Amino acid sequence: MDKLNEKTLSSKKIYEGKIINVRLDRVHLPDGKEGCREVVELGGAVAIVPLCRDEIYFVRQYRTPVEKTLLEIPAGRLEPGEKPEECAKRELAEEIGFGPSQLQQLAFFYSSPGFSNETLYLYLAQGLIYQPVPKEEGEFLQVEKMPFSEAMDKLSRGEIEDGKTIAGLLMAWRYLKTTSKR
Repeated sequence: MDKLNEKTLSSKKIYEGKIINVRLDRVHLPDGKEGCREVVELGGAVAIVPLCRDEIYFVRQYRTPVEKTLLEIPAGRLEPGEKPEECAKRELAEEIGFGPSQLQQLAFFYSSPGFSNETLYLYLAQGLIYQPVPKEEGEFLQVEKMPFSEAMDKLSRGEIEDGKTIAGLLMAWRYLKTTSKR
């Protein structure tokens, strides 16, 4: 066995929900012992940095797990069989009322691999076109926009606390900085 790999010996689903499933895995550890891993199965999601001229669109949304309202980039779960690009377009229209004429994938990553298998596709949306659609039922958010430089200042001061938003802003900043030099 590889010096770091664990081998799953058994897996038991302990919760099946609408958004997440939770399972308990018994694993064979690299040192020969056995251990348990609690795994949250979440599936895929997208997050989008919507840029119009030099302004970023955000959503402000209450998040029950942290019991506070956070400033975030638009994001949402992939529907079964949905391609990430299509999900990004749908989420933008639902959350901020715009669609992109240009959509660039910036990254793909695991959001919290210590306990979850969630994958996240990160995009930069530019050339925004007004195309509102009805909001998802039960979703309450406030749309805000601000200059990119102000968003980066908020990031530096710790005023943006959402991980996907932090990654999105930094990846978009890097992408724009790199492409503008060409």
